[in-house]
Amino acid sequence: MIENRFVRNGVQVLLVVLVLVGLILTGVRLLLTDVFVRLEYNLPGFPEDTYGMTKAQRLEYAPIALEFLLNGAGPEFLGDLKFEDGTPLFNERELQHMVDVQVLTEAFLRVWVVTLALLSLIVVWAWRGRWMADLRRMLSNAGLGTIVILGTLLVLLLLSFDLVFTNFHRIFFEGDSWLFLYSDTLIRLFPLRFWQDAFVLVGVFTLVGGLALWLGFRKPR
Repeated sequence: MIENRFVRNGVQVLLVVLVLVGLILTGVRLLLTDVFVRLEYNLPGFPEDTYGMTKAQRLEYAPIALEFLLNGAGPEFLGDLKFEDGTPLFNERELQHMVDVQVLTEAFLRVWVVTLALLSLIVVWAWRGRWMADLRRMLSNAGLGTIVILGTLLVLLLLSFDLVFTNFHRIFFEGDSWLFLYSDTLIRLFPLRFWQDAFVLVGVFTLVGGLALWLGFRKPR
């Protein structure tokens, strides 16, 4: 048991933050795969491209855009891509935004790794300090805290996705660099429905993870 109450409360708050961030970013990492893209495009009601891009073309180009976020390549990786008629796949504004998204993705993944490392260190500390029972209770509380916070965010998401989506971009991107025409390739590959489903899936994954921690580590009556 951690005797110092201040330290015990500090560890509890830290665990709430680490569990929340860790679950959210784990959900994000799971969506950064070709599997999610292909599943999304095959969902009933997924909007077709009104400017003529076929499903096969979208399934060819979307994974390439996703790969760019993870491979550390320069903008030429996307800038050299062209449609069959020879026109560039992405315009300059889109390329700059993808570079910004790549930087953000790399930062998120670094935070994810640090979060998992800190959680592992706390587990080792608890095991060596013989306060695993305290840790289980704290993890249960962290799961409950995650449920409350994510439940609130999911309600906001369902009530006004546009507001959440807009504020997310205003926080992480400068100016209006993330605004595009409906005829731009990024919008055609990743319409609003794509992002709605992604946000909801990450939220549900985090909520389920929090529920599992809360019930899994809750002290039996």
